[in-house]
Amino acid sequence: MTKHIYALGGAGLLLSVSMLALPAQELTGTLPDPPEFAAQSEPIFVSVSDIQEYKALPEYHEPDWVTAKYVEAGTLPPVAERLPKEPLVFKTGNMPDGIGVYGDTMRHVIGGRPEGWNYIGGQSQGWGGIDIGLSECLTRTGPLFMVKADELEPLPNLAKSWEWSEDGRELTMHLIEGAKWSDGDPFDADDVMFYWEDNVLDPNVSPLNGATPESFGVGTTLEALDPYTIKWTFQEAFPTQYLYTMAYGTFCPGPSHILKPEHPKYSDNTYDQYKNAFPPEFMNMPVMGAWVPVEYRPDDIIVMRRNPYYWKVDEAGNQLPYLNEMHYRLSSWADRDVQAVAGSGDFSNLEQAESYVESLRRSSEDSAPARLQFGARTIGYALQMNLSGNGWGEPDERGQAVRDLNRNLDFRKAVSIALDRQRLGESLVRGPFTAIYPGGLYAGTAFYDKDSTVYYPFDLDAANALLDGLGLVDTDGNGVRNFPEGTAGGADVEITVLANSDYGTDTNLAEGVMAQLEPLGLRVIANFLQGNARDDRAAAGQFDWQVVRQGAEMVSIVQNTAALAPTGPRIHSFHRANAEGELDLLPFEEELVSLVNQFVTTSDVEERAELMKQYQRIFTENIYSVGLTQYPGALIINKRFANIPAGAPIFQFNWAEDNIIRERVFVPEDQQGAYELHPETLPGEPGGAGPV
Repeated sequence: MTKHIYALGGAGLLLSVSMLALPAQELTGTLPDPPEFAAQSEPIFVSVSDIQEYKALPEYHEPDWVTAKYVEAGTLPPVAERLPKEPLVFKTGNMPDGIGVYGDTMRHVIGGRPEGWNYIGGQSQGWGGIDIGLSECLTRTGPLFMVKADELEPLPNLAKSWEWSEDGRELTMHLIEGAKWSDGDPFDADDVMFYWEDNVLDPNVSPLNGATPESFGVGTTLEALDPYTIKWTFQEAFPTQYLYTMAYGTFCPGPSHILKPEHPKYSDNTYDQYKNAFPPEFMNMPVMGAWVPVEYRPDDIIVMRRNPYYWKVDEAGNQLPYLNEMHYRLSSWADRDVQAVAGSGDFSNLEQAESYVESLRRSSEDSAPARLQFGARTIGYALQMNLSGNGWGEPDERGQAVRDLNRNLDFRKAVSIALDRQRLGESLVRGPFTAIYPGGLYAGTAFYDKDSTVYYPFDLDAANALLDGLGLVDTDGNGVRNFPEGTAGGADVEITVLANSDYGTDTNLAEGVMAQLEPLGLRVIANFLQGNARDDRAAAGQFDWQVVRQGAEMVSIVQNTAALAPTGPRIHSFHRANAEGELDLLPFEEELVSLVNQFVTTSDVEERAELMKQYQRIFTENIYSVGLTQYPGALIINKRFANIPAGAPIFQFNWAEDNIIRERVFVPEDQQGAYELHPETLPGEPGGAGPV
């Protein structure tokens, strides 16, 4: 049982010397509306039934070379035998350019580096859409940007259907029957239960996207009724919210027949050995996704080939995907945008605001190989303060003193109003892109309410008064405020800020925060680490502050909802339990947890809206995190690719790689290029040298 310690104040000793605290109403102001941005595109809204269904078709097809080289040679069963009893069928009417043709490659460029292929054990594949190409989950949310609001619910995926019990506490899911992993091994409930019992429930395993038991509700259980039926049992009635949690990336099972023998429960391995049992050099890892990794060259490229057992088809019975190959050039995230605009790459989520103007200019030329498609403002950055005063991350004396400050509302107010958000946004990109972001839910999202948003505008004088009131005074005359005598030896107030060095936007914003807080007398020191190292440091609680691009919970709200507050010991990004399972929540955090839990357990539209209004007020009034800036992203896609849906955002329910439904994207035959590195090959045996 998780223990909760409820802190009645903020910063312990420092509260006793706070004499000059300013009333909140004297610091608040009117939040400016986001600037109009005419370049945003709009999706075509449809029903889920317009996108897909599960049914058997009279005949099935595949690329001619697969039949000729593998089926007729006896090394691969006929395509009809490789497909499920009722495959997932994409509807032609929802495919902008209709039934596609086979062939060609989509060339990605990414800045990440793969750790290995054990996604559910906590390994990163390098991001950039690799994991989305490999993994399939119980439900799917990426395409929901085009689903009618009154029908909004995750799409069936590995779970083809489900029904609730009369009391709403049991959810029975029916898995797709007869689907297979890319090596031909059957997919069934064993794979689902291995993920749940030996990874999510095992406290020694940390699945990549942070799935924990609390992600699916405290006290939730899961059992297999038969090979293709599973049953969830919840403590609450009709918690439909968890259907979103069963999508990417919190419930994507791995191949139990490959992973299970390496798990410490079934072997002599340590948990670290389990996590790293499948390094990047391990090729042909079995997947349920459309493409399989077949080649890896360190700091050069990852190549993925079509999955011959993929379980989705179009209405003509053509087994998907249409594209034979995926490339991931291992470069930098900035280079990703450059190559996509130049035509040497095919796809990018344009999310680094610094490159917007030049990308727009290049893509507007008639000869430009790529087109730009902007969506809503779904990218937001915040300064998050470590609020755990309970020893999470094992802080030293200085670190603990900083956390005590972080837990003080006057301190958070001082930091927030010392930041000129308009300047921070303009430092990234000029024009109507960026908007002032006070924190909390994003403006323009379904649950956002401006009237419930408390805004503390830039006011450096008031910020200095707040810090003076906390007893933080420059006692040695070096321009940096000191802790009070008896706290951290009265040393300078030095605070480290963690940021991802893989992304220019992250470090630019962090540097802007550092510069703007210098006149306040706070010494903020950069701790910029590459992605995987940064993620490890953050997950371990070893940071004072972090500048981060926030997750889907602030955009869609219904995705990763549990992370809106510390609803469990390991759920939240900047406030987690210590080794003893203790969560020392501040009083307003208790309110947020209660609101989030109520939101998850109700499907009443009006009640949900009211709960999020309350959430937004409490969040912004207490400056739960310091909002920095919010702006739109854009999809950069080579013009030769067809079936790209209108209005696809790069980040809302998921990233654009999932939003556009890559498995049904194709290149018309007269526009195909000779880009395949392993033409007319298929994935080999797991752990083998490469394609065959």
